[in-house]
Amino acid sequence: MIGRFGASLVDTIYPPRCLACTEATDTPHGLCPTCWKDTDFISSSACRSCGLPLLGAASPEDICDACRRHPPAWDRGAAALLYRGSGRRMVLAFKHGDRLDMTRTLAHWMSGRGGDLLAETDLVAPVPLHWRRLLRRRYNQSAELAKMLGAACRKPIGVDLLKRSRWTGSQEGRNRTERLANQAAAFTVSPRHRAGLAGKNVLLIDDVLTTGATLSSCAEALRAAAAARIDILVLARVAFEDSLHI
Repeated sequence: MIGRFGASLVDTIYPPRCLACTEATDTPHGLCPTCWKDTDFISSSACRSCGLPLLGAASPEDICDACRRHPPAWDRGAAALLYRGSGRRMVLAFKHGDRLDMTRTLAHWMSGRGGDLLAETDLVAPVPLHWRRLLRRRYNQSAELAKMLGAACRKPIGVDLLKRSRWTGSQEGRNRTERLANQAAAFTVSPRHRAGLAGKNVLLIDDVLTTGATLSSCAEALRAAAAARIDILVLARVAFEDSLHI
Protein backbone atom coordinates (compact mmCIF):
# COMPACT_ATOMS: atom_id res chain seq x y z
CA MET A 1 0.00 0.00 0.00
CA ILE A 2 2.84 2.37 0.88
CA GLY A 3 4.53 1.55 -2.42
CA ARG A 4 1.36 2.28 -4.40
CA PHE A 5 0.87 5.54 -2.54
CA GLY A 6 4.46 6.56 -3.23
CA ALA A 7 4.11 5.77 -6.93
CA SER A 8 0.85 7.72 -7.09
CA LEU A 9 2.48 10.69 -5.39
CA VAL A 10 5.41 10.64 -7.83
CA ASP A 11 3.02 10.47 -10.79
CA THR A 12 1.12 13.45 -9.39
CA ILE A 13 4.25 15.56 -9.01
CA TYR A 14 5.92 14.25 -12.19
CA PRO A 15 3.20 13.11 -14.60
CA PRO A 16 4.26 10.32 -16.99
CA ARG A 17 5.54 11.63 -20.32
CA CYS A 18 5.76 10.04 -23.76
CA LEU A 19 9.17 8.52 -24.51
CA ALA A 20 9.25 10.17 -27.93
CA CYS A 21 7.86 13.62 -27.09
CA THR A 22 6.75 15.66 -24.07
CA GLU A 23 3.04 14.80 -24.13
CA ALA A 24 1.47 13.32 -21.00
CA THR A 25 0.63 9.61 -21.05
CA ASP A 26 -1.63 7.38 -18.98
CA THR A 27 1.22 5.08 -17.92
CA PRO A 28 4.94 5.66 -17.31
CA HIS A 29 7.53 4.72 -19.93
CA GLY A 30 5.04 4.55 -22.77
CA LEU A 31 4.06 6.43 -25.90
CA CYS A 32 1.29 8.91 -26.52
CA PRO A 33 -1.28 7.90 -29.18
CA THR A 34 0.32 10.13 -31.82
CA CYS A 35 3.83 8.77 -31.32
CA TRP A 36 2.53 5.21 -31.12
CA LYS A 37 0.99 5.61 -34.58
CA ASP A 38 4.26 7.16 -35.80
CA THR A 39 6.38 4.21 -34.56
CA ASP A 40 6.84 1.40 -37.08
CA PHE A 41 7.13 -1.77 -35.01
CA ILE A 42 8.34 -4.71 -37.08
CA SER A 43 5.93 -7.63 -37.33
CA SER A 44 6.73 -11.30 -37.77
CA SER A 45 7.04 -10.89 -41.56
CA ALA A 46 10.73 -10.01 -41.58
CA CYS A 47 14.04 -11.27 -42.93
CA ARG A 48 15.51 -13.95 -40.66
CA SER A 49 19.00 -12.51 -41.16
CA CYS A 50 18.62 -8.77 -40.66
CA GLY A 51 15.06 -8.10 -39.48
CA LEU A 52 14.07 -6.09 -42.57
CA PRO A 53 10.27 -6.16 -43.05
CA LEU A 54 9.10 -8.32 -45.95
CA LEU A 55 5.97 -7.88 -48.01
CA GLY A 56 3.22 -10.40 -47.41
CA ALA A 57 3.42 -13.48 -45.25
CA ALA A 58 6.95 -14.64 -44.51
CA SER A 59 8.21 -18.02 -43.34
CA PRO A 60 10.89 -18.35 -40.63
CA GLU A 61 13.42 -19.12 -43.40
CA ASP A 62 12.74 -16.09 -45.62
CA ILE A 63 15.73 -13.87 -46.39
CA CYS A 64 15.61 -10.43 -48.01
CA ASP A 65 17.28 -9.69 -51.36
CA ALA A 66 20.02 -7.61 -49.72
CA CYS A 67 21.07 -10.49 -47.45
CA ARG A 68 21.06 -12.87 -50.41
CA ARG A 69 23.35 -10.53 -52.37
CA HIS A 70 25.57 -9.72 -49.39
CA PRO A 71 25.24 -12.47 -46.73
CA PRO A 72 26.05 -11.03 -43.31
CA ALA A 73 28.76 -12.55 -41.12
CA TRP A 74 26.20 -13.50 -38.46
CA ASP A 75 23.57 -16.26 -38.59
CA ARG A 76 20.17 -14.84 -37.59
CA GLY A 77 18.88 -11.43 -36.67
CA ALA A 78 15.86 -9.45 -35.52
CA ALA A 79 14.91 -5.80 -34.99
CA ALA A 80 12.15 -4.25 -32.91
CA LEU A 81 11.26 -1.22 -35.03
CA LEU A 82 12.19 0.83 -38.07
CA TYR A 83 14.57 3.76 -37.78
CA ARG A 84 12.18 6.50 -38.81
CA GLY A 85 9.48 8.71 -37.34
CA SER A 86 9.13 8.39 -33.59
CA GLY A 87 11.40 5.36 -33.65
CA ARG A 88 14.27 7.49 -34.91
CA ARG A 89 13.62 10.19 -32.30
CA MET A 90 13.68 7.63 -29.50
CA VAL A 91 16.93 6.07 -30.72
CA LEU A 92 18.65 9.45 -30.92
CA ALA A 93 17.38 10.49 -27.49
CA PHE A 94 18.57 7.22 -25.98
CA LYS A 95 21.90 7.37 -27.78
CA HIS A 96 22.82 11.03 -27.34
CA GLY A 97 20.40 12.50 -24.79
CA ASP A 98 21.27 10.71 -21.55
CA ARG A 99 17.88 8.99 -21.61
CA LEU A 100 18.76 5.86 -19.65
CA ASP A 101 15.21 5.90 -18.28
CA MET A 102 14.16 4.51 -21.66
CA THR A 103 16.24 1.33 -21.35
CA ARG A 104 13.62 -0.96 -19.80
CA THR A 105 10.92 -0.16 -22.37
CA LEU A 106 13.27 -0.38 -25.36
CA ALA A 107 14.68 -3.70 -24.13
CA HIS A 108 11.13 -4.99 -23.63
CA TRP A 109 10.31 -4.22 -27.27
CA MET A 110 13.50 -5.97 -28.37
CA SER A 111 12.76 -9.08 -26.32
CA GLY A 112 9.33 -9.25 -27.93
CA ARG A 113 10.94 -9.59 -31.36
CA GLY A 114 13.98 -11.61 -30.33
CA GLY A 115 12.54 -14.01 -27.78
CA ASP A 116 13.76 -17.10 -29.66
CA LEU A 117 17.25 -15.65 -30.03
CA LEU A 118 17.44 -14.84 -26.33
CA ALA A 119 16.19 -18.28 -25.35
CA GLU A 120 18.79 -20.09 -27.48
CA THR A 121 21.88 -18.01 -26.73
CA ASP A 122 24.62 -18.82 -24.22
CA LEU A 123 25.89 -15.28 -23.88
CA VAL A 124 24.47 -11.78 -24.48
CA ALA A 125 27.05 -9.17 -25.52
CA PRO A 126 26.91 -5.55 -26.74
CA VAL A 127 28.74 -3.92 -29.60
CA PRO A 128 31.48 -1.98 -27.77
CA LEU A 129 32.32 1.70 -28.04
CA HIS A 130 35.86 2.97 -28.44
CA TRP A 131 37.10 4.41 -25.14
CA ARG A 132 37.26 7.90 -26.65
CA ARG A 133 33.58 7.80 -27.60
CA LEU A 134 32.65 6.20 -24.29
CA LEU A 135 34.29 9.08 -22.41
CA ARG A 136 32.27 11.56 -24.44
CA ARG A 137 28.91 9.79 -24.12
CA ARG A 138 29.53 8.46 -20.58
CA TYR A 139 27.73 5.20 -21.31
CA ASN A 140 27.37 2.59 -24.05
CA GLN A 141 23.71 2.46 -25.02
CA SER A 142 24.11 -1.05 -26.48
CA ALA A 143 25.64 -2.29 -23.23
CA GLU A 144 22.71 -0.90 -21.24
CA LEU A 145 20.29 -2.79 -23.49
CA ALA A 146 22.39 -5.97 -23.27
CA LYS A 147 22.43 -5.85 -19.47
CA MET A 148 18.66 -5.43 -19.31
CA LEU A 149 18.01 -8.20 -21.86
CA GLY A 150 20.46 -10.63 -20.28
CA ALA A 151 19.00 -10.10 -16.83
CA ALA A 152 15.45 -10.58 -18.14
CA CYS A 153 16.24 -13.94 -19.77
CA ARG A 154 18.72 -14.96 -17.06
CA LYS A 155 21.62 -15.38 -19.44
CA PRO A 156 25.27 -14.39 -18.85
CA ILE A 157 26.17 -10.91 -20.04
CA GLY A 158 29.59 -10.29 -21.62
CA VAL A 159 29.81 -6.51 -21.44
CA ASP A 160 33.56 -6.70 -22.16
CA LEU A 161 33.45 -9.69 -24.53
CA LEU A 162 34.54 -7.53 -27.48
CA LYS A 163 36.90 -4.59 -27.67
CA ARG A 164 37.48 -2.04 -30.40
CA SER A 165 41.06 -2.52 -31.49
CA ARG A 166 41.25 0.82 -33.30
CA TRP A 167 39.45 4.13 -33.67
CA THR A 168 37.11 4.07 -36.68
CA GLY A 169 35.51 7.48 -36.45
CA SER A 170 31.92 8.08 -37.46
CA GLN A 171 30.03 5.98 -39.98
CA GLU A 172 27.75 8.89 -40.80
CA GLY A 173 27.44 9.65 -44.50
CA ARG A 174 29.45 6.60 -45.65
CA ASN A 175 27.99 4.19 -48.19
CA ARG A 176 27.92 0.43 -47.66
CA THR A 177 31.35 -0.24 -49.17
CA GLU A 178 32.97 2.56 -47.19
CA ARG A 179 31.36 1.38 -43.95
CA LEU A 180 32.60 -2.17 -44.47
CA ALA A 181 36.14 -0.96 -45.13
CA ASN A 182 36.05 1.37 -42.13
CA GLN A 183 34.98 -1.41 -39.74
CA ALA A 184 37.19 -4.19 -41.10
CA ALA A 185 39.19 -5.89 -38.33
CA ALA A 186 38.09 -3.20 -35.87
CA PHE A 187 37.13 -5.63 -33.10
CA THR A 188 38.90 -8.27 -31.05
CA VAL A 189 37.73 -10.75 -28.41
CA SER A 190 38.93 -9.88 -24.92
CA PRO A 191 41.71 -12.29 -23.84
CA ARG A 192 39.89 -13.32 -20.66
CA HIS A 193 36.89 -14.52 -22.70
CA ARG A 194 38.68 -16.16 -25.62
CA ALA A 195 39.32 -19.56 -24.02
CA GLY A 196 35.69 -20.04 -22.99
CA LEU A 197 34.06 -18.90 -26.23
CA ALA A 198 34.56 -22.04 -28.31
CA GLY A 199 31.28 -23.76 -29.13
CA LYS A 200 29.14 -21.03 -27.55
CA ASN A 201 26.13 -19.26 -29.09
CA VAL A 202 26.48 -15.49 -28.81
CA LEU A 203 23.76 -12.85 -29.19
CA LEU A 204 25.10 -9.43 -30.21
CA ILE A 205 23.11 -6.38 -29.12
CA ASP A 206 23.18 -2.99 -30.86
CA ASP A 207 20.93 0.04 -31.12
CA VAL A 208 20.75 0.49 -34.91
CA LEU A 209 21.43 -1.75 -37.92
CA THR A 210 22.14 0.10 -41.16
CA THR A 211 24.40 -1.78 -43.58
CA GLY A 212 25.54 -4.33 -41.02
CA ALA A 213 29.22 -3.37 -41.32
CA THR A 214 29.82 -2.99 -37.59
CA LEU A 215 27.93 -6.12 -36.57
CA SER A 216 29.62 -8.15 -39.32
CA SER A 217 33.04 -7.08 -38.07
CA CYS A 218 32.04 -8.12 -34.53
CA ALA A 219 30.73 -11.46 -35.81
CA GLU A 220 33.96 -12.15 -37.70
CA ALA A 221 35.98 -11.60 -34.52
CA LEU A 222 33.72 -14.00 -32.62
CA ARG A 223 33.87 -16.56 -35.43
CA ALA A 224 37.68 -16.41 -35.35
CA ALA A 225 37.48 -17.24 -31.64
CA ALA A 226 35.46 -20.40 -32.48
CA ALA A 227 31.99 -19.24 -31.43
CA ALA A 228 29.46 -21.76 -32.71
CA ARG A 229 26.70 -19.35 -33.72
CA ILE A 230 26.37 -15.58 -33.75
CA ASP A 231 22.94 -13.94 -33.81
CA ILE A 232 22.06 -10.25 -33.57
CA LEU A 233 19.22 -8.33 -31.95
CA VAL A 234 18.89 -4.60 -32.54
CA LEU A 235 16.48 -1.92 -31.43
CA ALA A 236 16.01 -0.29 -34.84
CA ARG A 237 16.56 -1.23 -38.48
CA VAL A 238 17.26 1.31 -41.21
CA ALA A 239 14.98 0.27 -44.08
CA PHE A 240 16.38 0.18 -47.60
CA GLU A 241 19.44 2.20 -46.49
CA ASP A 242 17.27 5.32 -46.79
CA SER A 243 19.24 7.15 -44.13
CA LEU A 244 22.95 6.80 -43.43
CA HIS A 245 22.94 9.85 -41.17
CA ILE A 246 22.70 8.14 -37.78
